[in-house]
Parts: sequence; C-alpha cells; structure tokens
Amino acid sequence: MTSKEAAIRQRAAHYGFSTIGFTAPAIAPTAQMRFDALAAADGFGDMSWMVSTADRRRDPAALWPAARSVIVVTQNYTPEHDPMLALTAKQHGNVSVYARFKDYHNVLKKRLKKMAQELVCEHGCEVKVFVDTAPILEKPLAQRAGVGWQGKHSNLVSRDLGSWFFLGEIFTTLQLQPDTPEEDHCGSCQKCIDICPTAAITAPYQLDPLRCIAYLTIEHKGHIPRDFRGAIGNRVFGCDDCLAICPWNKFAAPPMEPAYHPRAEHDLPALADLAALDDAAFRARFQGTPVRRTGRDRFVRNVLIAIGNSGDRRLLPSVAALLGDPAAIVRAMAVWALGCLADAAELTAFRQQFAHMEEDPEVCDEWRDAGSR
Repeated sequence: MTSKEAAIRQRAAHYGFSTIGFTAPAIAPTAQMRFDALAAADGFGDMSWMVSTADRRRDPAALWPAARSVIVVTQNYTPEHDPMLALTAKQHGNVSVYARFKDYHNVLKKRLKKMAQELVCEHGCEVKVFVDTAPILEKPLAQRAGVGWQGKHSNLVSRDLGSWFFLGEIFTTLQLQPDTPEEDHCGSCQKCIDICPTAAITAPYQLDPLRCIAYLTIEHKGHIPRDFRGAIGNRVFGCDDCLAICPWNKFAAPPMEPAYHPRAEHDLPALADLAALDDAAFRARFQGTPVRRTGRDRFVRNVLIAIGNSGDRRLLPSVAALLGDPAAIVRAMAVWALGCLADAAELTAFRQQFAHMEEDPEVCDEWRDAGSR
C-alpha cells in the first residue's frame, strides 16, 4: 500500500466510514453468471430495471469507461436490540432495521461526495459517486474490494461488521492499488437458509427474489400471493431474518453515525395507526425514510396482511374502514384480513353491507375465499 492509498483510508475514517477497500471496475465471473441466470429465469419480477441495465451491471467499466479504480466504503447501522424480538409484537408493524431512521442514501452520499471532492482537489482526478443509485452490482464489487463477502443469503457479510452495513462507491480515474478480495467465511453454517420464512434461499448463494419478503413488501406492485401472506407475520416493510441470524453479528459494533439511530415513531408502530394513514399522512410520517418509496397503497396492503396475521379481533374496525378504499390493492387485502379475523356472523353482515364488492374483479376472489381461513 502506497502513501496515496493510506491517505485515502485516513480520510475515509475521518468521514465516519466503517471500512474502505479498493478494486478495479470489474466483478468476478461467478457473480456475472449468477446475475445472468436470474435474469434468464425472469427472477427479478417487478424490478425490470435490473434487466434493462444488465450490460452495465455485468461490467462496471461499461458504466464509465474512464474509471481506473473503485473505492468502496461501508457504514454500519447495527441495531441496539435483536430484530427477531419484534416478530412477537403482533399488534405492531415490524419495519426493517435500515428503514427505521433517515434514508441512508442521503446520509452516506453527502459524506462520500465531500470525500470525493477532496480527492479531485488533491489529485486532479475525475470522480463519480454512487450509493445504490446506479446500475452496479455493488456486493460483488465490494467483495473484490475486500470489505466483505456475499454470504449464502446473497447479502454482504463482514468479519468486522457482521451483516449490518451500507455500501457506497467512488468511481475514479485515479489509479489505486487493488485490495485482496475477501474470501468466503460462511463455512458449513446455513442458519440464514433455515430461518427464511418463505424458503426464498433455495440453495446456498441462490436467492429467489420473488419469494423474498423484502421484495414482496417493498418492490412488488401487485397482490402478494396467498401462499406467502401468513409467513409475512407483522413485517410491513422488509425482512431482517437472514441478516439477524448471522453468527458474524457478534462482532458488530454500535453505529457511529447518529442518523442511524431509530426514530421512535418507526420502532414497532401500532398497526391500527398505520392502517388509518391516508396518502398525505403516509407521506408526512415517512418523510425522509426508505419506507416512503413504496407509496401509501402498497404499504397499507402490507399493514392489512399483518393485521390479518395478528389474530387480534380488536383490529376489525381498522379493517372495515378500508373495505371501501379507493385502491383495489387495499380493498382486496382488507377482505383477506376480514376473513382472518371475523366470525361467521360478522362476515355475513359485512358481505351484505358490501355486496357490490363481490362484483369487483380485484376483490371477488378474496370475498369468495373469505371465511375459509
């Protein structure tokens, strides 16, 4: 390592980054093969942008041919408590740890831009800064930079940070000495595979996104398949199970970044409160957090699934209030939740009150099956 790389490492520490690594703008052939196989199998679902930008994702150099090096940085966001404990709070919505505070894209990118500008001033190089904002396969690139390895759940794992950290990249024309790629340290462990609620990790290092609760509750735009609704439990945005169970988390330290401490209103909010959100209230409540990108309708869809799974009949009024919602995706899940919570007499009364909905093509199947659960 030359003095140039050492100085950049010191600068990264100054800006609060947990780790840093250098690599060429390329990813390993095995990562390319996994990506190609998933794309060929239509495995990205509603994430059509993954396929439309495939050429640049497979080859980071294609994103910016002038780039000679990539600087990869991390920031950890280790939760204070075991996220698995939140799954037992059935009357409350479980939001993925990374979405309980200010959107990391803005926090990390602001600091990364400052660091990149200093590199430009000092070395006269060109730079481009990315924080999950460009068609890059970040995790394979980060593994080549030595900051972690892709575990059997496909997420990045670090011997120093465990599973809880964000990634950012500086592409630069500056020539830097590459770090040694990180080796796989999963060994025979397969706890992440065993714990997945929907068996989305079909084999070591093979994730079926279309079964993943994170995909279903965040990216999926339509009705969540019935086979997966029960497994969602009280998860209203994302899923942390495969991250939380990883044994490497025993080395994870608390986050240094103050912005990565959870906001109280996002730490197990009451399902009744979340179900009552209209579009304006949803936007106001989740302003500046990753949750907002799902939109109110998809989020309330998730909330209604959590209500149905709660078994709490006290939430029936919250469900009934959404049976006539303007959004079909919300109406349908209100009927599903009703079928989970209402007794036969109540269900009959609701059918009579909302008889017109049985002709609604978006909802008729849910009405037909209501009461069979």
